[in-house]
Amino acid sequence: MGASKTGYTLGAREVFELVQPELEQVEAQIARETASEVTAITGISRYLQASGGKRLRPTLLLLSAKLCGPVTREAIELAAVVEMIHTATLVHDDVIDVAETRRGRPSTNVIWGNHTCVLAGDWIYMQAFRIALRQRDFRILDILINLTQQMVEGELLQLERLRKIDISEAEYFDLVDRKTASLFSACAQLGALVSGATEMVQAQLARYAWNLGMAFQLVDDILDFIADQEVLGKPVGSDLREGKVTLPLICALRTASEDERALIASIVSDGEYTRVAWADVLELLHRRGGIEQAFEQARQFADQARAIIQTFPDSAIQRALASLPDLVVERDR
Repeated sequence: MGASKTGYTLGAREVFELVQPELEQVEAQIARETASEVTAITGISRYLQASGGKRLRPTLLLLSAKLCGPVTREAIELAAVVEMIHTATLVHDDVIDVAETRRGRPSTNVIWGNHTCVLAGDWIYMQAFRIALRQRDFRILDILINLTQQMVEGELLQLERLRKIDISEAEYFDLVDRKTASLFSACAQLGALVSGATEMVQAQLARYAWNLGMAFQLVDDILDFIADQEVLGKPVGSDLREGKVTLPLICALRTASEDERALIASIVSDGEYTRVAWADVLELLHRRGGIEQAFEQARQFADQARAIIQTFPDSAIQRALASLPDLVVERDR
């Protein structure tokens, strides 16, 4: 693991404890704001809130706010906003991916159906923007509107590239930027903004969080191949089954033989592991170095994030932010 300026790296529990009281306020805010007269909306929101999750995005916003000043009521509300936007994307993603599980439980589309979930996801999006609008700050709305457009564009681009094995590394990174890193970046920028940070500091924290988000998604995609299913919360190999070619495969396919490429193409085409065993896919990835090359890319993004945050003065909050890249890369391995 890397270290902060003091040489001391915080563990996950220590990081989250720094904002635990504020996170409890965020949870309460989400519960209030997602209560609706429509039973399905409230039910889906409560179901997802109860399923847990790391709350990494609101934590990132709150830590960024604390780094720059006091945590205000606005910061609490925006932390709820970013988590609600993230939740809405999960609801929509599960419909698009025809997912059956999420965090070890049946996904919302399995319980409530696709039509209801799409509309509930739309409602959660709009409710998040309603909360943000209360602050009457066009800078906040600009960040959130740009963010949601990026995320939707990323989803559409992913659909265009589905079930294609000739995905370039640049195309893959573009998707990760739009679907994941842009949200991380917005969280840090919003936290800094509402604490009164200068535009330069906002930009620094946004770049830090963008690199953190890139590392996070790369590790997520690696774990889809190598994690324990109970830890992952969904079946391993889901991405490939759904026709998504991610960085470990992109790296492996660079030097793959025609027979090996045909093996992957058959899975992408079939949408299941019938003609090809899952063990053969893992063997190919390790033989061609796809897993380790992807991890090296994730470590590079983590290193860039750490280098940026280490330019800030030492404090408990700075050390927490400096520890996040290591926690992201090393999780559940």
